[in-house]
Amino acid sequence: MSRKLPEALILDRIDTPVGQALLVVDGDGTVRALDFHDYEPRLRRLLRLHYGAFDLTPGAAPEAVRAAVAAYFTGDPTALDRLDVQTGGTDFQRSVWAALRAIPPGQTRTYGQLAAAIGRPSAVRAVGLANGSNPIAVIVPCHRVIGANGTLTGYAGGLERKQWLLEHERKHAPKQAAA
Repeated sequence: MSRKLPEALILDRIDTPVGQALLVVDGDGTVRALDFHDYEPRLRRLLRLHYGAFDLTPGAAPEAVRAAVAAYFTGDPTALDRLDVQTGGTDFQRSVWAALRAIPPGQTRTYGQLAAAIGRPSAVRAVGLANGSNPIAVIVPCHRVIGANGTLTGYAGGLERKQWLLEHERKHAPKQAAA
């Protein structure tokens, strides 16, 4: 079940150490999507899947949103926690995405642990599919999910980017969170 998309969607482009981020916000400054420039077709496909027809207007996201993204990439991995996000998707997908935001920076979870966290321990594959359909990369930290054997598994933004994000967060995470 998808949620109605607001009339105004703004597409901002922000340079980061791992490539240009495409940040989509609505007229209220709520984040609707984030992906990287080399995955713009994926971003547009997920927006269409979640909301149907839409228009993106080039522009700047609110300064508070831009500042949080910049702070994350310069060493404050908790800066994104304060951002409001909203997605389409099913209730199940949104429960997975909410559980992703509960994983502290500097830590990882397996798909099985994530399934257990939402009360659906047998839904490991469905959790993996929901994780892969996350339209708000980094802010909804799907990169913090790893394989059952502890290895990095697929990441829509590429495994090199996933590795960088995890190392960045481990380096800058609050000491209690990184334990």
